[in-house]
Amino acid sequence: MEIPVIDFSELNGDKRGDTMALLHKACEQWGFFMVENHEIDTQLMEKVKQLINTYYEENLKESFYQSGIAKRLEKQENASDIDWESSFFVWHRPTSSINEIPNISQELWHAMDEYVEQLVKVGEKLSEVMSENLGLQKDYMKKAFSGSDGDGPAVGTKVAKYPKCPRPELVRGLREHTDAGGIILLLQDDRVPGLEFCKDGKWVKIPPSKNNAIFVNTGEQVEVLSNGIYKSVVHRVLPDKNGSRISIATFYNPIREAIISPAPKLLYPSNFLYGDYLKLYGSTKFGEKGPRFETMKNTINGNILA
Repeated sequence: MEIPVIDFSELNGDKRGDTMALLHKACEQWGFFMVENHEIDTQLMEKVKQLINTYYEENLKESFYQSGIAKRLEKQENASDIDWESSFFVWHRPTSSINEIPNISQELWHAMDEYVEQLVKVGEKLSEVMSENLGLQKDYMKKAFSGSDGDGPAVGTKVAKYPKCPRPELVRGLREHTDAGGIILLLQDDRVPGLEFCKDGKWVKIPPSKNNAIFVNTGEQVEVLSNGIYKSVVHRVLPDKNGSRISIATFYNPIREAIISPAPKLLYPSNFLYGDYLKLYGSTKFGEKGPRFETMKNTINGNILA
């Protein structure tokens, strides 16, 4: 199956309508897509990948292969409850935790900060066009993720390496799961495969990202907010016997205090008397059903709410 590709440059101009429609279909039927021409500095993206690979080689690789995970695989024990990955997590917003990463260099610190600053603009733009496609105000998702204080969504990054695996048939790089958050923006390896998403009961192999395209998937909070119109999809990572895969997944998420619910505009009316609906239907039978639904949303026990 051919993965949907969104050309970000076409969200402005004559092809905007077609691009918006493609994005809506991708969110509704796939739950994931590729973004090209996102205007993030590609040299910076390459620098971030190179520095993270160096950090892994110098700080994480040796300890990983000496860990209990690796020893279990050496003994060919059941490894269905573990992930063959070496990872760490960094918060960027509301406050940064990057200085808590052991032995992180100033160069990697600043490169990550600069990259995420540019990437957040992509996340914000996606939240806007997704909201528009749902028939909501373009800042709806951002406001919902920001909570009552309005400080903006939470942003964090999971940096992972999926090391070369001597027995890939015994373990997952990352077990099957859906993502809890909002919009996930992934900068991944350009050579080593492994990421797979489930669509229509079949596993779709996500190829390595060429030209630093960003792979995007929607999390569970987008599914809730959209009242199930957009989907959060099961995915996994398979380990590789010959290559070590890098994954830099940035999460554009609600803050912890955000109250998440389906957007009221997307809900059908509920808890109304069918007799009241029939009265309204009698006078509007030959009109669109949408306005009837909106009227019933604002009706309790036959009384129209202000």
